[in-house]
Amino acid sequence: MDVFGFAYFPFVHGALKYVESLDFKLDELFYDKVFEKVRERGKERVLQAIRDGVLKHEVSERISAEKELLSYPVARILVSCINDGYLIRRYALAEAKSSYEQIKKLQDDILKELAFDFDITCDIKDHTYAMHFSDYIRCASAIHEKEWKLINRRMNHGQINLSREEFSRILEEAVRKRIESSLPVDVPDDIHSALETYLEEIRSNLSARKSEFSIEEFREIMPDCFPPCMAHSLSNAQAGVNLAHSMRFALTSFLLNIGMNVEGIIELFKVSPDFDEERTRYQVMHIHGSTGTIYKSPSCATMTTYGNCFGKKPLCERISHPLGYYRKKARILKKGKTAEKP
Repeated sequence: MDVFGFAYFPFVHGALKYVESLDFKLDELFYDKVFEKVRERGKERVLQAIRDGVLKHEVSERISAEKELLSYPVARILVSCINDGYLIRRYALAEAKSSYEQIKKLQDDILKELAFDFDITCDIKDHTYAMHFSDYIRCASAIHEKEWKLINRRMNHGQINLSREEFSRILEEAVRKRIESSLPVDVPDDIHSALETYLEEIRSNLSARKSEFSIEEFREIMPDCFPPCMAHSLSNAQAGVNLAHSMRFALTSFLLNIGMNVEGIIELFKVSPDFDEERTRYQVMHIHGSTGTIYKSPSCATMTTYGNCFGKKPLCERISHPLGYYRKKARILKKGKTAEKP
């Protein structure tokens, strides 16, 4: 892989070696005026992750390729300076989603080279991509769609056969895990201070992104009345955590039951690693009653059975359904507000 490949895949080991071979000290990226455009691009990487959930690469010649490559460590430092769990997950996911589009375009020999960088051995034959089941489990564990379960895959002598698109999705997940697990990094105080102007803009955009969902989409809904299980899953969903299928159904049906609109729920899941808008829309509409059946969110007993009961509170002992918790808590809060009036 050359510098043009590293521009799209700056997280591989070869990219680090290439950067180390360049004639400058890494700290200069954060101070020297020569690298101002690199710092701006690093900031833009983070802002694109916050705003769009995916990165847009512009690589036309060697200079732009090197700028794109060098902007990656700058972006990592900026994310580390802010050290926000939501931002780390969203940034890692955006980098991974961007890489997925490029991975699908790779020639087979380069694809195998990329896979090897993630300790994945791949055999390619007749447009089929075979990998060992242990690598498959390691990479696909966070993908909760039914078809990705190992039990639903054919295994031949320990090998799992995948299509090119499926194998590319596996590598996308490997990219996301590598980036997310490596953040945050320790940042010296002087570098943190030098980047403060860039950090201010990122913090502002991050704050706007976080408030956008909860304020605009909930309308008359009262998040303070959510039972702990739903508050937990909602927080994870907003942070880009890939919810288990049973929890995703429970959260979606709960939000629909209390009056949240379909578009708001689809927007909520856009940061999920395996987000597919067409599929998500179909699933949400199905739960909403597009087939004539409106689904009610699962009871507390069902939530417990599937391991989705989190952080029980005293009020939980007096109800048997998340919707019951919501209504009870709403009545308690309304009575409290009435009592406060003169």
